[in-house]
Amino acid sequence: MQQHSVVRICPFLLLALCIFASEDFDWTKNKMGSFQYGTFPSGFSWGAGSSAYQTEGAWDKDGKGKSIWDVFSHKRGKIHLNDTGDCSCEGYHKIKDDIALMKDMKLNHYLFSISWPRILPSGIKNDYINEKGIEHYDNLINMLLENRITPIVTLYHWDLPQVLEEKYGGWQNASMVNFFNDFANLCFERFGNRVKYWITFNNPWSVAVEGYETGEHAPGLKMRGTGAYNAAHNIIKAHAKVWHTYDAQWRNKQKGMVGISLSADWGEPVDITNQRDIEAAERYVQFYLGWFATPLFHGDYPQIMKDYIGRKSAQQGLSSSRLPTFSPHEKSYVRGTCDFLGISHFTTRYITQKNFPSNHANSYFTDRDLAELVDPQWPDPGSEWLYSVPWGFRRLLSFVKTQYGDPVIYVTGNGVSEKMMCTELCDDWRMQYLRDYINEMLKAVKDGVNVKGYTAWSLLDKFEWDEGYSERFGLYYVDFGSKNKPRYPKASVQYYKRIISSNGFPNQREIESWKRKALETCTSSNQLLAAARRKSKENKEHAAMPKVWPVHDEV
Repeated sequence: MQQHSVVRICPFLLLALCIFASEDFDWTKNKMGSFQYGTFPSGFSWGAGSSAYQTEGAWDKDGKGKSIWDVFSHKRGKIHLNDTGDCSCEGYHKIKDDIALMKDMKLNHYLFSISWPRILPSGIKNDYINEKGIEHYDNLINMLLENRITPIVTLYHWDLPQVLEEKYGGWQNASMVNFFNDFANLCFERFGNRVKYWITFNNPWSVAVEGYETGEHAPGLKMRGTGAYNAAHNIIKAHAKVWHTYDAQWRNKQKGMVGISLSADWGEPVDITNQRDIEAAERYVQFYLGWFATPLFHGDYPQIMKDYIGRKSAQQGLSSSRLPTFSPHEKSYVRGTCDFLGISHFTTRYITQKNFPSNHANSYFTDRDLAELVDPQWPDPGSEWLYSVPWGFRRLLSFVKTQYGDPVIYVTGNGVSEKMMCTELCDDWRMQYLRDYINEMLKAVKDGVNVKGYTAWSLLDKFEWDEGYSERFGLYYVDFGSKNKPRYPKASVQYYKRIISSNGFPNQREIESWKRKALETCTSSNQLLAAARRKSKENKEHAAMPKVWPVHDEV
């Protein structure tokens, strides 16, 4: 998941409100109400998610090429404890096992990503197609469908082929648009007769900001003030091209949909009576979600981004804005290229307006003129950036409805981590998080927001990018210390199963028993895991014992 950098502040001059923004959304209406009982509409889809690099392992098996994450994670000091995704959950070899877990949970869908370098080792279709990689995803898709689980497929979840980064500069180079389109077109050709939901990019904000601005993520570049904007520009154009390719060549035959998954925290004004805080909160959301959503729905970047970055670029003596521009043709080309909008959401920030000195270095973060704050009373069980603030979810979903013309929404990621390294599987904090966030989503649906499905993040504990294996988002615990990477259900598995089977929260009496029953089941799971660990420890100790051979005296 994404990390959050500490925000710095820069000069504030004349504020220009964003088109399609403040005049439509009531920023002063706080909705932090009590629990609401009820169920979701018939046909609402419940699922869980993963990504290729985080779960597959088999990083150099069966002809797979290197990705930027293979290279980045092998550089010492880049990842916590120098962990890598080389083996991870061994998901590449455990398809049957993992689908059995999904079937037991009665998931309606499974969201996963295809590794670009696994099927195109160099990243370029005309070079070589790795049929072993194609076969892997064929098997996964077929087995999902055999078990009546709908595949939702992400084409890009951060694992760019390393060759494209080395030869072309990755997403800094506009040639990625055509390379990505060729890769997507191959996926449509090989898998599109069975896959009806395609996501072009997962969380391009992290790809751009953490890959090319802060360098926390692969490829690890620190092109402050320009790198993130250039990467995002090419990603938006790549998404649009893939959408048009599907629309022109495949839609009539395959009857599928193409969307994008955007990650967005909610930004709440520190003081809802202070206009400057309200405007700062809007900037936060527009620089985060609107950066990608506004071009795809309205044809251009948010006006607030253009005004702020343009003004700061001029103050820095630049002849043009650091934010790239779309030509008139490109504006019409990118507009309307979302059949559905994926929303990945985890937490909320309080936002206030704050300034930077005019001579401060260029930065995406300083361009926004705001500060992020948190309430110390918010629960924070795991990742340092992830506080549980359920009411922000409803407000974000309402904002999306208002801003972008009531699009079809799929929640493509929502969940919470923990940093515990012990064998505790009774994750009551995760059950509480799921209860509260899903309930806020239910309220949004009752408000009229067009949410069609929810994806719990994530199915398994897995490689968490620069945090390695120190954070666990999974419903299922993975014992990374064991060669076979066995899975153990946490209490949240049973809790989520009950939400799915009830399609929501039917009544108070029923849901009050869910947590108690779920905690009862995790006790036996804890015992199994503890026994397995003891046995593993004994085997290791036995293997390490010195060999003593009998000595026979000579006669």
